[in-house]
Parts: sequence; structure tokens; C-alpha cells
Amino acid sequence: MADRLASQGGAALLARIQAYAGAVALVAVSTLIGLWIAPRWGTAPVDMTYLPAVLAAAALWGIGPGVVAGLTAALAYNFFFTEPIHTLRIDRVADVVTVVVLIVVALVTSRLAAGIRAQARLAAAHASRNATIAGFAGRLLSCSSEERIAETACEELSRLFSCNAMLVTGLPEPHVIAAVPAGNRLTPSDLAAAALTLETSQSAGRATPRIQPAEWQFHPVRSPTSVIAAAGLARDDGAPPFDALQLPLVESLLDQIALALERARLERQAREFDALRERDRVRSALLSSIGQDIGPAIGSIGGAVRELRRSGTSDKELVSRIGSEATKLDRYIANLVELGPVSDQQPIDAGSVRIDLFQRAVFRDGRPVHLTPKEFSVLAELAKHPGRVLSHEHLLRAVWGPAQQNQTEYLRVAIRALRQKLERDPAQPEMIVNEPAVGYRLVP
Repeated sequence: MADRLASQGGAALLARIQAYAGAVALVAVSTLIGLWIAPRWGTAPVDMTYLPAVLAAAALWGIGPGVVAGLTAALAYNFFFTEPIHTLRIDRVADVVTVVVLIVVALVTSRLAAGIRAQARLAAAHASRNATIAGFAGRLLSCSSEERIAETACEELSRLFSCNAMLVTGLPEPHVIAAVPAGNRLTPSDLAAAALTLETSQSAGRATPRIQPAEWQFHPVRSPTSVIAAAGLARDDGAPPFDALQLPLVESLLDQIALALERARLERQAREFDALRERDRVRSALLSSIGQDIGPAIGSIGGAVRELRRSGTSDKELVSRIGSEATKLDRYIANLVELGPVSDQQPIDAGSVRIDLFQRAVFRDGRPVHLTPKEFSVLAELAKHPGRVLSHEHLLRAVWGPAQQNQTEYLRVAIRALRQKLERDPAQPEMIVNEPAVGYRLVP
């Protein structure tokens, strides 16, 4: 690190020396041109030969070389072309004005050029930051699980800032979910800094106003409602992982991590919802099969028992025992067939609306509401998971099938119709709430 800084400092010094040498060289060239012009056309046009040199030095190398070029041009013009020749004394007012103009041109031009270069550097920095954020987001987008997102985020942070990186979560005892290089451990001071970041949503650790003894610097990874994790950065030499100018970039990268983790969480919940729905479907199919296949057989056994009792030719105790067991089995099967998911059995109230999935009925203020099959299916799917956000793809797969999971317009039309029929103010829905770019949820 020290060798690299020394190398960078030497290169910068060499560049400055070359800039000043270039400014003097431009003035020298202008002087030679003036010495060629003066014997032929006089000294009047000579001062114009210095303007390109002064403008070029100020535009190319900034205010320092520009001022040096202006002063050198003024001295050269005074020494070689103003009376008395080969002295620095000026007798004519016009020559004084020429010298002053050369210096003012150098100052003004260098200031303008410096402003233009500063704007160019700022634009380049913004473009570079946007490209870095876009690349970072693209790499996170390719990750499907929260664990892989955390690992990729640490790898990218470590590469971008040339430091160690980790993601920490969990309260009251934070734990590492990903780290680069792998195997990094936190000291008690570092754990305290991470816990403070998770609790307060403020940066903590080395080079921050809080928890100075810590080796790591932690920054919050925030979702709209909470702190998802704390991102830790640290250098082996103890220097800060980034400077103040890079803070906006760090904050933007942390926002991308939060978005990726939220996306993965919602996708995981959607998969869990799909699995739960599939289990309910299989369970319903099994219960229906039991009722249709075993129920008639139990009924036949019960009929045979009654025939045996009427005939009086069989062992009464045995027939009674068989009849009792058959009645128990029939009751058990009837109870099983009547069982279903809890959400299908109990009506759900959402404001003035009651949704009875078991009876497939919807009431508003006690009066039945007619819904089309698709509208009821969308409402039923939301009612099975009250208060939870269901993604657009989940609702489309559940109601229209996997082939239509990208036809979001179908879902919007159904939601619009449901709000018209069920909401008190469809323009400001309170029951079926939209989660932008994610899906919908039913507020119970």
C-alpha cells in the first residue's frame, strides 16, 4: 500500500513538472515566432502570438501552468519587443496594457478550463458510479437464494473496495451469514458494533462516530420497514475501507443488496405458498378418494350386518361387534371428508365484507355479492393467506394456470372488478391493497 501511494505521488509530481515545462516551451515557441515577425512587420502583431500559448497552457494544464505561461509571456514580450529592448522596463502605456491583458487572459482561461474539467470529472464519476451500481445489481439479480445473494454481495464489495467484507444479521446475538475471505471472525467489540447497527440503523465501528475500538466498519442494509442486515468492511492495514467521496456509492450498493434480499424473501414465500396450496390440493383429493372409494364399502358392510341380524342365524355377539366397528369407521371417514384447510372452514372478515370459502359465498354489509368464477378464485386465493403479499405470478398461476403467469393484465382486470364490487371507495382501496411491483394482499 505504501509503495503504491509513493508511486502515485511520484507520477503526479512528474506530471506537474511536465505541465509547467510545457507552458514555458509554448511561450518560447511564441517568442521565436515573434522574433521572426518583428523585423518584417514590426512589434505590433507580436503580442497576438503569445495568446495561443497562454490559452493552450491554461486549457491543457490548469491555473498554475496557465499563470506561469501568462507571466512568462509578459516578461518575454517586455524583454524582447518593448522599448527599451532587452530590459524589463516599460515606457509605453500600450505595452503595459498588453502585459496585463496576457496575465488576465491566463487567469480567466485557466479558471474556465478548470471548471470544464471539474464538470467532466464529475460526469465521468457519475457515469462510473452508475455503471458500477448497474453491474452490481445485475450480478445480484442472477442469484436465486438469500444465501447466494449474501455471498455475491460480499465478493463484489471486497472487489470494489479492495477490503474484507461480510454480512451480519440476527439479534440479540449477530452472526455472520457470508464473508470474504471465508472464515473471518468478529471480536466482541465488532459484535457490539454490528448489534448497534442492526438496532439503530446507523453506521458503527472503526472510523465512525460510534464504537471506535472495533476493527470492522458496519453499515445498515435497510428494507422499507426494518434493517435486514449489517454490511461489514475492513482493511488488513487498519485504514478506512473507503473515503467520504465514495459514501454515496456505498449507500447505493447497500440499497441494491436490500432489494435483492427482499426479492429473494418474497420469492421464497411465494414458493412456500405454492407448496402449501399443492399440499391442500393433494389432501383434498385424498379425502375425496377416501369418501368415494371406502365409504361405499363400509356402507355395504353395515348393510350385511343388518341382514345377518334380521336372519338370526349368526352369532349375535360377533355380528354386534362387526356392526359397531363398521359404524365407527363410517363416522371416522365422514369426519375426514368434512375436514379441510382452516381458511376454507372459517369465514374471513375484511371490513364490511365476509368471505366464506367453504360455502363459496361473499357478503357485503350482510348482502350477497355476485362474483364471476375468476373473480372469486382471485379473492379466494388472497383470503387463504390473509395479510400476506401474493406475487402477480403466484395469483396468475393459481387462477389462470402456469401458461398465463405473465399476463398481468388479466389480474389487473379481476382486481379492478373486485374493488368495484367490494370496496367502499374503489379509488382508495382498503381491503385489497397493491404492493408496487410485487403483488396484492388482503387486509383482514
